Amino acid sequence: MPEGDSVYQLSRRLQFMTGREVVGTSIRVPRFALERFDGKTCQRVWPYGKHLFMQFDDRILHTHLKMEGTWGMHLVGDRWRKPAHTARVVLQLTGAPHPRPIEVVGYSLGFVRVFGADGYHSAIADLGPDILADDWESEGFAEAVRRVEARPRRTIGQALLDQGNVAGLGNEYRAEICFLAGVRPTTAVGEVDVPGILRLARRLIWANRLSPVRVTTGIKRAGETSYVFGRNRKPCRRCRTPIEKGMLGGVEDLERVIWWCPVCQR
Repeated sequence: MPEGDSVYQLSRRLQFMTGREVVGTSIRVPRFALERFDGKTCQRVWPYGKHLFMQFDDRILHTHLKMEGTWGMHLVGDRWRKPAHTARVVLQLTGAPHPRPIEVVGYSLGFVRVFGADGYHSAIADLGPDILADDWESEGFAEAVRRVEARPRRTIGQALLDQGNVAGLGNEYRAEICFLAGVRPTTAVGEVDVPGILRLARRLIWANRLSPVRVTTGIKRAGETSYVFGRNRKPCRRCRTPIEKGMLGGVEDLERVIWWCPVCQR
């Protein structure tokens, strides 16, 4: 599922857009259907947590994959990878050295909006520090610790999933971070080592930022990449106790599945 590392990798794959001129625009979202980037040049493409931004001169396209979103790239005229009705953004860019323009298509995107370049800081104002940002160690880490510790009675599982605390972590990382830290997701923030957990989180997602397969165990073989995520009733890789599964309220009171080892995470 898309988490910060997935969007980081997607941004790297889309860097070819930088410096290319847009020759066709189709945004299939009613509110922004009239937005056109034609004639504008892609200045940069970058991630922030789970969000992806593209700047075309004075305009920014802001998208979020949610659970099912993907981006496809091909030459204009080639067959699309997904059904046409799932496309929410279609951009055609100059294709030199190819004779045909390049088509970049955002399928099943969970979120699409366009705003002026001067509105970027307002757009990310509700997000915490990006855990994959270059300035995480110097600026982001301390701010993330402050935000998490500000609500000591909240569960650490809720705090890690809250993008307003730290941007980029999702349900899979939440489960694996709590296991490696030896705490249950339902433990109160005030009872855990928040700086230690966030250092672990950064180290884990940073190690996966360029990997096509997300691995937290150090083993890339299928079925062995995680400790507890998705492993309900399977034996713990450390103590062989069956992994347990439950539900935990998340951001905006939405419940999400959690997994834990009842022995290793007392």
